[in-house]
Amino acid sequence: MTTISDALSLPCGGALKNRLCKAAMTEGLADAENRATGRHVTLYRRWAEGGAGLLLTGNVQVDRRYLERAGNVVIDGKQDNARLAALAAWAEAGTAEGTHLWMQIGHAGRQTPKNIASEPVGPSDIAVALPGGRFGKPRALTGDEIRDVIARFAHMAGIAKQTGFTGVQVHAAHGYLLSEFLSPRVNIREDEWGGSVENRARLLIECVRAVRAKVGPDFPVGVKLNSADFQKGGFSFDDCLRVVELLNEEGLDLLEVSGGTYEQPRLLGVEGLEPVFEEKVQASTRARESYFFNYAVSVRKVAKMPLMVTGGFRSRAGMDEALAGGDVDVIGLGRPLCVDPNFPNKVLSGALEAAPDVEKGLRIGPGIFGPNSPIGIFKALNGFAKIGWYYEQIYKLADGDDPDLSLSGFKAFMAYDKTEAAKAKALVR
Repeated sequence: MTTISDALSLPCGGALKNRLCKAAMTEGLADAENRATGRHVTLYRRWAEGGAGLLLTGNVQVDRRYLERAGNVVIDGKQDNARLAALAAWAEAGTAEGTHLWMQIGHAGRQTPKNIASEPVGPSDIAVALPGGRFGKPRALTGDEIRDVIARFAHMAGIAKQTGFTGVQVHAAHGYLLSEFLSPRVNIREDEWGGSVENRARLLIECVRAVRAKVGPDFPVGVKLNSADFQKGGFSFDDCLRVVELLNEEGLDLLEVSGGTYEQPRLLGVEGLEPVFEEKVQASTRARESYFFNYAVSVRKVAKMPLMVTGGFRSRAGMDEALAGGDVDVIGLGRPLCVDPNFPNKVLSGALEAAPDVEKGLRIGPGIFGPNSPIGIFKALNGFAKIGWYYEQIYKLADGDDPDLSLSGFKAFMAYDKTEAAKAKALVR
């Protein structure tokens, strides 16, 4: 019976000291030139000393023109000594205590905010359907630009290995560029990059191959993949299973199963503005805490590589239950580590059985914007309020302070919006 305390051998020959992973959460800690900073060092040293076997960085971007947010670290083009030294310091801190630190590499695609790029890029010219004007209408990438994206993923993976990161994860989930190419709702191309699921998966497969060729056979390479977008006409669970079959041939060391996009943020445990398009999947009697565990159980029947599932886990019992049947191999944790960087150590030692519920009172009520405001607006605002609240806790940890659990959802939302605007204004373009 596998438990969270057991080590995991990876196909490439490496090993994780236990089955807990700090899942990728965008940090927003880069400077105005998108370089890693001392705040990354402080934050990741705390997380590395916290006991997880694997840490995944937040979204490190392959193209500074198209960012998920202004505070992203970017690796594109030639890296000077200062940039390399900053990355090496980050890697050294994040690999303390025998911890693996994998760089998550990605491209924001059409989910680039308008304050970063007024015209983002995507597989097609279909804009993000969210209110507020935060995202501009994208233009479709040309064939040459797509091949440039592939080269950028490989380049970043090589820099990650050079500077001391112990692996990489290719981000193909949550509605970012590779995820957009997978979605028939967003990708309406009629060339070799669109149409069939094999064509829509071509960019992901080519990026993985280029990354593997760059880093060699003994360096961990993972992928984050949506189980589904949960949107009508989007990336479906049947599509997911076919993509997993394709990835089986690419020598992956870990596949993380997630789900959702900005438009349908199931990854946050909330609904978007449109009804959730539920995928048919057999329910499991185990791991009721996890958003995506049922999908992972079905993926396990197809996947040949180790599997990780993230989203919703809070208790030692729930994590061990998920691992016990062999359906998943690694448990991803996000929010609990924002409020307690030592949470893995505590559950591994038995000092703590479950993470405390800290989300009470984080909702934004209709009294702020008027009683007649559409209910969908509040769903979106409540999601952003939670995001902002956890960002504020990450900033506290990065500054060496304790989290502020008394912070209200409304104040967190306003602080988040103000901080993002200031960082975007200061960004060196």
